[in-house]
Amino acid sequence: MNHTPYQLLGGEEGVRRLCDAFYDCMDQLPEAADIRRMHGEDLSGIRQKLFEFLSGWLGGPPLYAQKYGSICMTGPHRPYAIGPKERDQWLLCMSRALERVGASDEVKAMLERPMHAIADMIRNRESSASA
Repeated sequence: MNHTPYQLLGGEEGVRRLCDAFYDCMDQLPEAADIRRMHGEDLSGIRQKLFEFLSGWLGGPPLYAQKYGSICMTGPHRPYAIGPKERDQWLLCMSRALERVGASDEVKAMLERPMHAIADMIRNRESSASA
């Protein structure tokens, strides 16, 4: 039987835990300082938006699309200088978050390429601003 990453992560509760772990990693990892500076002090709003996006993207209810309409990943990120360094920091936080929530090797394997593709699509610079 095929299961979606949403189901394998534990549904709504599991995806919310993943989003919380992701932003906790961003807050705690010195290696993520560049992308942390791109966010406001209060991460509650962006945690919710990531949860809503990931819910649908991982195969659960399309909460983000229901609330905001079509999903454009590049538009909201355009104001920020996102190069390879920032992309890799985002991927590091997501990788660590998956570890923190105890995601299975199956889930990690299912998400590795698509997560990298999304992170690379959001990149809007050939090199990092701080490079």
